[in-house]
Amino acid sequence: MKTGTLKREEDRMGFALSNFKNKNGESKLDVLCDKAEDETYDLAYFFRSYDTMPETEQMALDLAKGKVLDVGSGTGIHALVLQEKGLDVKAIDISPFAVDLAKQMGVNTVFCQNFYDLQQEKYDTLLFLMNGIGLVETLDGFEMFFAKCDELLSADGQILFDSSDLIYLYEEEDGSYRIDLNDSYYGEVQFQVEYQGKKGDAFRWLFIDFANLSYIAEQFGFQAELVFEDEHYNYLARIIRMPN
Repeated sequence: MKTGTLKREEDRMGFALSNFKNKNGESKLDVLCDKAEDETYDLAYFFRSYDTMPETEQMALDLAKGKVLDVGSGTGIHALVLQEKGLDVKAIDISPFAVDLAKQMGVNTVFCQNFYDLQQEKYDTLLFLMNGIGLVETLDGFEMFFAKCDELLSADGQILFDSSDLIYLYEEEDGSYRIDLNDSYYGEVQFQVEYQGKKGDAFRWLFIDFANLSYIAEQFGFQAELVFEDEHYNYLARIIRMPN
């Protein structure tokens, strides 16, 4: 589990976003994955408005309440929506370029910080969008994650995040699934960003199915609610502390 923030020379994705916003360089970003097909993103996607966001993101923003911590805030598009709703929101990201962009976009309170480095703060909503829960990296990472959430959440606070069940990658023609149970959990992946022909450092990320999420949350005193699920295995979850 990594703490700290990125150095600018390590921040390949942030550099790409900054170039795009300032009309300097390519408008495409390649994301390489060890378990799924590589994808090419139009950088304009990271500057989308509420109306063009996926339904999971819209619903999460509508459910956010009180004092909000937007973790992995990127260019600030979600924080801006919450600001417009009149909520008290703090945005954080480990990318210095992204933080600069969020300020440029008009986010009032944004810092280059790592979630795990926060101390002595309380929030009513912890928000992890665009599969921000992936920062736990592996299933084992949830122990540290829920400990930090317990520290940061107010008494009736909530965690909101979207994720995807990657089980579809292992589906056979007959509808069964072929998964190597001796391998790591199928949602533990490794990403690498490539921009202008140069690759950033590879990093681990997690996609988790809701059943496993619910089970793990209970082990650490939390309960998970499936708020919404679409036909493409994407879902929105809300997590609160288990009642005493």
